Amino acid sequence: MIEATDFRDAMSLLTGAVNVVTTSGESGRYGFTASAVCSITDTPPTLLVCMNQASRSHVHFIDNKILTVNVLGAHHQHLSTVFSSKMSSEERFEYGNWTALKTGAPVLEGALVSFDCEIEQIQEVGTHAIFICRIVAIQHSQHDSEHKQGLVYFNRAYYYVGSHVGSHVGSHVARHVGHHAGQASIA
Repeated sequence: MIEATDFRDAMSLLTGAVNVVTTSGESGRYGFTASAVCSITDTPPTLLVCMNQASRSHVHFIDNKILTVNVLGAHHQHLSTVFSSKMSSEERFEYGNWTALKTGAPVLEGALVSFDCEIEQIQEVGTHAIFICRIVAIQHSQHDSEHKQGLVYFNRAYYYVGSHVGSHVGSHVARHVGHHAGQASIA
């Protein structure tokens, strides 16, 4: 049997984009920091979000049936910390500038991209709930694409990504793989 600590140590080596997931409804605005977000399909556009059922805001996401995944840029590291802290929901939303799209869930101005969603299904697995979410609106950052850097979490630390590796690395790999596979190039 795999021990929980062994599993967490191994998963810390799985690099994940850092997101602030938000909801809004009659009981107020709520949000949390998440790296367990994944695309499911583009037809219809759907993603999944995993949330700990012990979270104090879990019930509000269930009740509201909406959420927005705000993908954080390098300049948002402080928001990741704020939304994973013990601060109250009201205090958390004092950081950043917030708007809304179609569902009314809070959208972070300047996020790399925000996915505004309706929660269509909820699956409980162990300690977590998996929200299957239909995307109803998308907002992209207005920053120049050459200056965008994403915030990721790896080995229990934050890193910035966004620099292109470069075509010389890709062509070297293609030549190497092509040589061994008897191919001239990789398409």
